Amino acid sequence: MSASCTDDQRPVFLITHEFYPKRGGIATFTEEIARATAKLGYNVEVWAQSAPEQAAKEDWPFQLRRLPLKGSHDLGCQIQLARELIRRRRDLRHATVYLPEPGPMLAMMLLQFFHAFRPHRLVLTFHGSEILKFTSSPVRRALARRLIQHATRISTLTHFTRDLLLSHFPEAREKIFLTPGALRSDFAVVPPRRTARKDKTVVLTVGRLHPRKGQLETLQALQLLPAATRAKLEYWIVGGQSRNGYEAALREAAAKRPDLTVRFFGNIPDDELSDVYERADIFAMTSVNLETSIEGFGLVYIEAAAHGLPVVAHDVGGVSEAVVDGVTGLLVPPHRPVQLAAAFEKLIHDPDLRRRLGDSGRAFAQRNCWKQSAAALFSPEDAVI
Repeated sequence: MSASCTDDQRPVFLITHEFYPKRGGIATFTEEIARATAKLGYNVEVWAQSAPEQAAKEDWPFQLRRLPLKGSHDLGCQIQLARELIRRRRDLRHATVYLPEPGPMLAMMLLQFFHAFRPHRLVLTFHGSEILKFTSSPVRRALARRLIQHATRISTLTHFTRDLLLSHFPEAREKIFLTPGALRSDFAVVPPRRTARKDKTVVLTVGRLHPRKGQLETLQALQLLPAATRAKLEYWIVGGQSRNGYEAALREAAAKRPDLTVRFFGNIPDDELSDVYERADIFAMTSVNLETSIEGFGLVYIEAAAHGLPVVAHDVGGVSEAVVDGVTGLLVPPHRPVQLAAAFEKLIHDPDLRRRLGDSGRAFAQRNCWKQSAAALFSPEDAVI
């Protein structure tokens, strides 16, 4: 490659362990940033974890290369990815390498001491939990600090995560930018909500079945409501990837109050999610912080808001930057089940409030743009961001 190649002409290699068909906020973020970067005119190649051959979308404007690794954070996976980086080192040396999540950061930490493996530009995005995990080990903390020092540009989705990063790694201060999450492409146009009469009010949660996502907290709060209210409710739980018996614990808890209907939908294809949002009345994801696992933002709150749903959430991590209390939803301190039940009861009995919060949420969900976040990540150094 010519030495005169400018930064905006160099290829961008986006390397991730979290990509379609994997579900979740980080997977959505990486896909949307790849789309937006390609649409800005960059030559984008995504390196992602292995997946079935048919796991691709026809409208992707970037190249996709599947790597022979499962995409975990264990040492074996890090070594496999490091080998792939070594094989392609000549391409990476003259390119922009973007690591949008912790998996590939761990692999790059193993190689950063060798100058031959350093890319022309290194761009990192932090989401929250990985900051605490990196600082929990003195060795990993030192490696993360060195990686941040080598980075050209660093981003976070929220002010909360930015402040958390700077509190542990102040050397990031001169190179950090916000790249807010936005509404994903397939939800860019959401039709107005239908107003069909229903016998029951539906509370919906969409997210992987994990204690941090708070499905059990939502269920227990709904079970605190008066019997007459419970009888007119349904709680819909969409999501899979349950670990450590969490789904079994949810089902056991649901069985204790059979007058509250609880439906488990499992994973639903993306093209069917809009219909589920449309049939719901209230969205709830009452995330809690668990040890080093925190909620840095939550793109699913934006999806729900775009569908006109008022949101009930715990005020933890960066959630308050995705849900505006009293404007797009109701925020409740974590571990306050009575307060949480009161928030649900308020929305259940006040359809006008639900409508106002939902209408505000639609506008709020459109406020950010993936192209602006991509430009903040990859624009030339002398550009105004």
